[in-house]
Amino acid sequence: MRRAMAYLSLVLLLSSCSWSHRVSPRGFEERAREVAERWQGSADDQAWRDGFVPLEVMNPRGWARVRRVPAWVNRSAHNGVWRLAAPLPAGSPAHAGVRWPDGSLSQVPLITAASAYATFSKPADLIEEECPADGCRPLLVTGAELGEVPLKTSRGTIRVPAWLFTVKGVEQKYVHVAVAPSAVTARPERLPGGIEEVTSFDLVPDRPHELLLQYGYGACDSIHGARAYESDHLVVVDVDEEGSGGVCPAILKTATITVTLARPLGDRLVLDSGTGVPVVRGLTRR
Repeated sequence: MRRAMAYLSLVLLLSSCSWSHRVSPRGFEERAREVAERWQGSADDQAWRDGFVPLEVMNPRGWARVRRVPAWVNRSAHNGVWRLAAPLPAGSPAHAGVRWPDGSLSQVPLITAASAYATFSKPADLIEEECPADGCRPLLVTGAELGEVPLKTSRGTIRVPAWLFTVKGVEQKYVHVAVAPSAVTARPERLPGGIEEVTSFDLVPDRPHELLLQYGYGACDSIHGARAYESDHLVVVDVDEEGSGGVCPAILKTATITVTLARPLGDRLVLDSGTGVPVVRGLTRR
């Protein structure tokens, strides 16, 4: 049995890098053209450019980022041990303005403080740490006010309306974004079976024709460069990778590489050839 377990551990540690086929330049161009044609003018395209598409969780059961809250506070919130100790605002506005980075303004519908409270006061779907036998300490809500918090979207980082709840004995406010779900469009789904080629990108200072691409690769992969397919509205990118065809550690590494465009990116979207969805600007620091 011990020998069998050791063998299983070795199998899990070493992953077979059985793929070794590289996508030819013609194969990449065909794939990129297909991705561009599918995206251009689609509902996802319109929403990404003109709608409200969050790139992060809008309401991750979070507190205002002042400093960490005590452990009992998070445990009580996670288990849904909330109590109203005062009436919530009843006359909140039905809509509010959201200013986009390009200067344009959109009116978005809002939920009431009572609706927000009803949503976040429920226990989490997955409770990892149950309340102790004598119960969690109740979180007493003594008031709420409408404020703003930053949110990353497909059109850049904006400030969105949010309900800020005051909890007795807790310095931080409990935050719940007030934008109604009807105003929000979900992030576009990847193409079925698509493997992410490029995870993020950024512009290269003083080199307007170049993009810096961040990507993931296997420990035994060989990298042969980056490629780009361009149209008037889109740029589709990938990284030319080749597997070893042998056995190697199942380790995902990250790196950056530049790709040269025929003209500066401008306001064109960058799409990943593997998934068919936009690549977000801003490299992930690891």
